[in-house]
Amino acid sequence: MSQTKQDLPAAESDSARASSVGAILLLAVIWGLSIPLTKLGLETLPPMTLTALRFATALPVMFALTLRQRLPLSAIPRVALLGIIGISVGQVAQTFGIEGTSASVGAILSATIPVFVVAFAALRLRQIVTPRQLLGLLAAFAGIAVVAMASGGEAAPVQQSSLTGIVWMIVSSIAIAFYYVWSVELTRDYGTPAVAAWSTLFGFLALLPWTVTEALSEPVILTAKGFAVAVYLGVLVTAAGLFLWLYLLRTVPAVVATSVQYLHPVIGIVVGAAIFGDTLGMAFAAGVVLILGGLALALATARNGA
Repeated sequence: MSQTKQDLPAAESDSARASSVGAILLLAVIWGLSIPLTKLGLETLPPMTLTALRFATALPVMFALTLRQRLPLSAIPRVALLGIIGISVGQVAQTFGIEGTSASVGAILSATIPVFVVAFAALRLRQIVTPRQLLGLLAAFAGIAVVAMASGGEAAPVQQSSLTGIVWMIVSSIAIAFYYVWSVELTRDYGTPAVAAWSTLFGFLALLPWTVTEALSEPVILTAKGFAVAVYLGVLVTAAGLFLWLYLLRTVPAVVATSVQYLHPVIGIVVGAAIFGDTLGMAFAAGVVLILGGLALALATARNGA
């Protein structure tokens, strides 16, 4: 039996929703690996150098995708400011934060990005967050806290982290969330590839002087491990991940996109435990259940419009 015209919009909507959820889950895996791999890269490279290499590998890929899109001169100031705040400040602060925290604490603090995204989206984009959606987000965040505090081996994760590292991670979360939300209108006007590529370029240029200063004050030895981490962070996390995320923010409500993003800290903690020897137990499993329950609540209310 063929579909009627009335059935087509619903079928297309279900297909688009499935594609969006699949894309966000893929993004959760890509971004989930970023924190433990960044910590691994910092074993051989200083923070500014690793961040600069990351963007140096990302930019050729990003500009290769902008061949058919041009950014008008009138948009340059806003895109430049966006790049300096979200790319330069946000990513550099995250690198310093990861250096000063355990993998678990770094993961939970990166999970505050969705909270700031939802708050900024409500202010800037006038997106409504229902009480049930907020409850789901809070439950998922509580699950992240349980997961992080349940891992860490002999010493508690918080004890392995410095106050400076924690502050850097919070600054990073605010700056990155600002970038995500304030880029939505720009990507609608000028296209995701152009805004992502040019904002990354301006952020990269802003951090170069600091990278040179760092290189002059301490020796930099580029190892195969450090370079491989920089390539992963640049090509997959920055280039592919940023395009995916900005696209999703334009096609699904921020509360839906950010709620599923709570999965990536769990992935990061599992991988971090495997790399750095953290132990995971029943509390970890309980935290994951709480996260999945919160996500289910947020997504269900988003679909039902509750």
